[in-house]
Amino acid sequence: MKRRSWGRLSAALGLMAATLLATPSSPAAATTSVTLEAAYTSGIQNGWARVERYKDNSSGFQAETYPSDGRGDQTGQTKHFFGDVARPHSSRFLLYSAPGWQTGTKPVPVLLVHGANQTADQAWANPNAAGAYGCGQASCPTTGLMQSLNGKGYKVFAIGFPHTTGDGYYWSEQIGDAVALIRAKTGAAQVDVVGWSKGAFNARMYVSSLRKSWGTPYAGDVRKLILLGGPNKGFDWGYRHGWTHDFAIFPECGGTLNAPAPHTKMVCYGLWRTHTDLSYEGDAYPGSDDMLYRWDDVYPLPVTEQDWYTTYYGGTGFYTAGRGIQYAIDRGSLVVPLINAGTPASVPVYQLCGNTPDMALLHNEHTGPSDGAVFVASCTAPDGIANRATPAILGLNHLELGWASSAMNQVATWLG
Repeated sequence: MKRRSWGRLSAALGLMAATLLATPSSPAAATTSVTLEAAYTSGIQNGWARVERYKDNSSGFQAETYPSDGRGDQTGQTKHFFGDVARPHSSRFLLYSAPGWQTGTKPVPVLLVHGANQTADQAWANPNAAGAYGCGQASCPTTGLMQSLNGKGYKVFAIGFPHTTGDGYYWSEQIGDAVALIRAKTGAAQVDVVGWSKGAFNARMYVSSLRKSWGTPYAGDVRKLILLGGPNKGFDWGYRHGWTHDFAIFPECGGTLNAPAPHTKMVCYGLWRTHTDLSYEGDAYPGSDDMLYRWDDVYPLPVTEQDWYTTYYGGTGFYTAGRGIQYAIDRGSLVVPLINAGTPASVPVYQLCGNTPDMALLHNEHTGPSDGAVFVASCTAPDGIANRATPAILGLNHLELGWASSAMNQVATWLG
């Protein structure tokens, strides 16, 4: 299967480890598009009032490959909501409801869409879910955007995906499913969508009707689209700094990070090791190619970093080997198709970006202005956006854009 979108290289974005108990209710009958398989209303951590598991009934959803060593498996509360399945089928997704989903005073409900290697818990309800350094800095708060918006009277929902770096077409389709479900629950004509990182990119895919032949076209049901750290013109972070990223990924070098390496081979402790399965060239990160885009004609590559040339352009270096970024782009980047598809003029798009590359414990992007992962020029790119508000650029890193007070206040201001 083709691999799609970006595997965000963040050891910080782990999954929760605690196993939680909740009692599923009786599933509802299937609709023409989705089936409610289970609903959980008790024993839920991190402040959610209700969590439901759905199955999209389209035959287009195929089982995706997971890393064989388990690093990409669902764990803890998220695994429990997926029916205690560590590697859920791609057709499944979760819909989280905040406490005020029925009583909020704001007329337009809000859907929060997390990014790669995140869960709805860590992204929106408990940035400390992965522990210290899991939120882009040493100390992390225990509440997030969900609680902030809920306290302001918004009806807040969030989606949870089965594969943490899943195919962008799948995520986009399920975002559309979630919007339709929220409309049915609340009676609202439209929903505001807030996407973070990969979630921003895939939410934009939905409103742009960038889909497979079996996919559902945009239904005109999004009022506002807010993109947090969205790589609107792609990114090449992993290939710019590939050697250091590899150390966090290749197990023989001590790596455990759930993200694709730009190399298939690397020298660890004097021996060449091969892990096509853990690379952009394998199948375990099916959404990892979506957002790849070359920026080497804008920002020079870091020529002092090990194997910089062969990492980016392909070949065998002193300590690494791989086919380079263009191979992965040709394999499945959706940046140009997304720009060409364009967002509808009826949907105002808001871009919230960071310009402080200081994510803790990570090799931050430093070859141009960035949030540590995405260039500011990509995050604020106007290409393909028909109705674009003035972007907001805050002194935050990529992993702070979903929970820092300045970011949450900006989101609330845009929501109105």
